[in-house]
Amino acid sequence: MTATGPALAPLPYRVVGRRDETADTAEIVLEPVGSALPPFVPGQFAMVYAFGVGDIPLSLSGIAGSRLTHTIRAVGAVSGALHGLQPGETAGVHGPFGTGWDLPTAAGRDLVIVAGGLGLAPLRPLVHAALATPHRYGRLNILIGARTPADLLCTRDIGRWRAAGARVQITVDRPDDGWQGDVGVVTALLGRARFDPAGAAAFLCGPEVMIRGAARDLVHRGLAPDRIRISLERTMHCGTGHCGHCQLGPLLLCRDGPVVTWSRAEDLLAVREL
Repeated sequence: MTATGPALAPLPYRVVGRRDETADTAEIVLEPVGSALPPFVPGQFAMVYAFGVGDIPLSLSGIAGSRLTHTIRAVGAVSGALHGLQPGETAGVHGPFGTGWDLPTAAGRDLVIVAGGLGLAPLRPLVHAALATPHRYGRLNILIGARTPADLLCTRDIGRWRAAGARVQITVDRPDDGWQGDVGVVTALLGRARFDPAGAAAFLCGPEVMIRGAARDLVHRGLAPDRIRISLERTMHCGTGHCGHCQLGPLLLCRDGPVVTWSRAEDLLAVREL
């Protein structure tokens, strides 16, 4: 599902909130200085500009009216500059771009949300939307994988999600001395999730190896491939489908994605990423 088309030029947005999530990842809350962009839906992304440095595509990790939240990991020049923004500073934002999770099509179904690492950030608005109208959906399962306990995102949200009725399970690859939870890949948690395969919908975001494993396991358990939605962000660059960096077979993911069904992506993801 695609919302109103993107604005023709980036608009200035001011940082009104900042929180360090991990040692290299921060949550940045932006609100428009003047005019606001058209509304975003969960799963879509924006092109965010660090003035004087450049721009990158960033999924939304929070949507509250005209306020936009991004969870940014510092891995390069642009992401490092955006990660370093402080309250009162400004960035340019252009969007909305791409397809959303299309949660309304899952009405009446159990929900299975599987997140690996930074993939939890684009799924966060989906969780909030589902919890805002719990009568519309069945059981809500949230399965989260992180490299280490220190890399876990959304730590402030998890308790609230559980209090609201979501079944949240967490696993890490490398535990520390204080970790008492599960250890291993996130797909191992699927066996304890509570859902009716014939009446469920799944939403996946994370490393492609995780997406492939989780999607295949869900299909094996009885979910139809067209009821599994995944978010893919292979080397997106321009956000408009012109540069071709994000081509995956016939898809340009910044235009035709990033959210697509597993039925559409399965064969395409069988080709290794270069």
